[in-house]
Amino acid sequence: MSDLVAPRAAPSFSLRRFWERRKNTVAVIGGLVLYALVSDAILTSQGAEAVRFRIDLSPLLRIPSVLQAHIAGAILSFLIGTVLLLGVKGRTFHRVLGYVWVVTMAVTVVSSFFLVGLNGNSYSFIHLLSGWSVIVLPMALAAAWRRDIRKHSKEMTGLFVGGMVIAGLFSFLPGRFMWHLFFTV
Repeated sequence: MSDLVAPRAAPSFSLRRFWERRKNTVAVIGGLVLYALVSDAILTSQGAEAVRFRIDLSPLLRIPSVLQAHIAGAILSFLIGTVLLLGVKGRTFHRVLGYVWVVTMAVTVVSSFFLVGLNGNSYSFIHLLSGWSVIVLPMALAAAWRRDIRKHSKEMTGLFVGGMVIAGLFSFLPGRFMWHLFFTV
């Protein structure tokens, strides 16, 4: 047998290789565990016993119009963004739906600057995500116009994860308005 056809050794486990392949999965699972722990701590501090799922959309009719616009923009941005991330990229459908997503995201971001109350009457940590979105949204759009698809994809995915998923999870913490729409104790 020649040296050119020597059997290959089985690759050994490498923590670095594992981390590179699974870091997003680990981050998502870690974030969800942290979110569950924070939610449980909030509910425990309030003396809540059992949480039940229910939908009560009647409070939506009694809130200020800026909050209604923010919620509508956020829900549409989340739904459209999910379709865009899962669908075929670069086609006319993606471009048209992408422009609609930019508008709904802009409504969500701009309206968020008129919503205070988490920290009294001042801006909260979550407004940093809004500020970041105001900067990144036009940059991501410009990247698509320049045909820099890698940058466009990275920035739009970051906007979706940061602006929709992370901010959305904050809005569903126990005691917040969105939590009361869907849960009760």
